[in-house]
Amino acid sequence: MKILTIESTCDETAAAVITDEFEVLSSVVASQEQLHQKFNGVVPEIAARAHVERILPVINETLERASISLTDLDAVAVANEPGLAGSLLVGVVAAKALCLAHDIPLVAVNHLQAHIFACRLAAEKNVFPCVGLIVSGGHSNLYKCNTALDFTPLGGTIDDAAGEAFDKVATMLGLPYPGGPSISKAALEGDNKAYSFPRPFLRDKESLDFSFSGLKTAVRYEIAGQGQVDFSALEIPEQKIADVAASFQAAVVDCLAGKAMLALERSGMDTLCVGGGVAANHVLRDRLQAECEQAGVTLHIAPFKLCTDNAVMGAIAIERLQAGLIEDLSLDISPGLMRIGKS
Repeated sequence: MKILTIESTCDETAAAVITDEFEVLSSVVASQEQLHQKFNGVVPEIAARAHVERILPVINETLERASISLTDLDAVAVANEPGLAGSLLVGVVAAKALCLAHDIPLVAVNHLQAHIFACRLAAEKNVFPCVGLIVSGGHSNLYKCNTALDFTPLGGTIDDAAGEAFDKVATMLGLPYPGGPSISKAALEGDNKAYSFPRPFLRDKESLDFSFSGLKTAVRYEIAGQGQVDFSALEIPEQKIADVAASFQAAVVDCLAGKAMLALERSGMDTLCVGGGVAANHVLRDRLQAECEQAGVTLHIAPFKLCTDNAVMGAIAIERLQAGLIEDLSLDISPGLMRIGKS
């Protein structure tokens, strides 16, 4: 069985061909980084238009690399939640058209579940049940993952996502978008104890939520004080940029690792799976590895190439097919956060 998977939840247009044995025959990702750089973040309207331009070329290239045609496909899977509405629509409409034209099943993919499923793909074995930590530009969430398709929310950010905070702090420091890699690079030359930035909720053992807005504001005050300011006009010494970056990164990692370990303790789980773009952060990966080893917890982190948005993680569609979860052509998008319970 060969399945075409489509991913267009945010600013990456991606497709892959995967077999029911999780063999990846091809994978193509068209990045939009350059389109959004001058805005220091993703602009939804620009992202949607770029998907329209790229979706068919990406699908065609994916099929060519897999050396198959549309008539060889047994199903088409597409991420329909959560994400940017315009971006999601492009992928879903394309998938519906292919299924209608070739009379093949349509499978819906939850983008967040797919990020955790990337850990299962890398491990090449079952990783469930587990605690799932998803950290990206749009999401910072903890789930009790009973199976690949049965997630129960444990906690999440009440304001900015971790990746969003990285982008905003990078802008303040005059570092390029995307902020995650820029902050990490600058932090290599910095002192992570130079500034004592807050760790919101970290000491609250009753909550598994995150908050990064106050941390972001603390960085702002350290750089420019209060009131209106044109960050592009600031001249910040290179060492201060490095120290702020390192101290900010350390605060984020403390919060993410602290709440992940608390979630394991409270849920009674002994496996942690981590996915999303921020999971590529070396400091976070090293910290989680050390903490899990000390606690006797099995850790699975998505490999670097599967941290950022891609269609390979859409292989979770195979689980849905095996469970008989096939959609009709009335499938709609759900831009908001994942609903509680089974999907």
